[in-house]
Amino acid sequence: MLPSKAGEQLCPYVRDVLLSVDRLHCFENDLAEYKGNLKLGVGETLLCYRIPSILKKFHLQAPNTKLILQSMNCYDIRDELLKGSLDLGIFYEDVGGFDDSITTFPFGKCSLTLVASPETKRLFPDFTTPGQRIPLSLIINEQNCIFRQIFEKYLRDKSILLDHTIELWSIHTIKNLVKNNVGISFLPTFAVQDEMNSGELAEIKTDISDVQISAVCGYNKNKWVSPAMESFVNLMMQAKICP
Repeated sequence: MLPSKAGEQLCPYVRDVLLSVDRLHCFENDLAEYKGNLKLGVGETLLCYRIPSILKKFHLQAPNTKLILQSMNCYDIRDELLKGSLDLGIFYEDVGGFDDSITTFPFGKCSLTLVASPETKRLFPDFTTPGQRIPLSLIINEQNCIFRQIFEKYLRDKSILLDHTIELWSIHTIKNLVKNNVGISFLPTFAVQDEMNSGELAEIKTDISDVQISAVCGYNKNKWVSPAMESFVNLMMQAKICP
């Protein structure tokens, strides 16, 4: 049976009422008793190296909240936020912009570093002289990776040619290949700082060594900001994500 015209006009209001009832079911006296879901989309490097401590604190604050966590490309996070299918996105905002339907909270600027094994750096230390062909592979994330796009533009501007690109999803695998002289990579400094400190990786200077990317936490402004969302945003703002 199809609804009447009047029924069709009432449908949005009915949905709002049902949604409000669902929200009320989630509430208890405090966040520790909140029983809702929180769906997060997080960029991989942030998820691997910067978010675990925040997840631990959040679990202590809201142990009954069901956390749905996805490692995602930053462009995909933006698109899913626009569609409203994510509660929160934690990503690098350098994704070509987004309209005012996304509310963002910046929580740090992250530097980027070109890294190689010490042996590779000894053989190929110069990435600033234009017009070179360097027989090395770039080992990096997929094409929509923010830091890959920055470095590939740098290579084009400098007319520097590399052998080829090895495209991988795992930051840990990328670093292991670089450490074993398979190629070079261009990554957020915080993701390679420990290996540089230990001498497993070495920085190769470029003319974009001072470039930084902005990390943000965002949500669709049309979404209801649940107690869990508010708590997670507060934890993000208190954390020193990109020192």
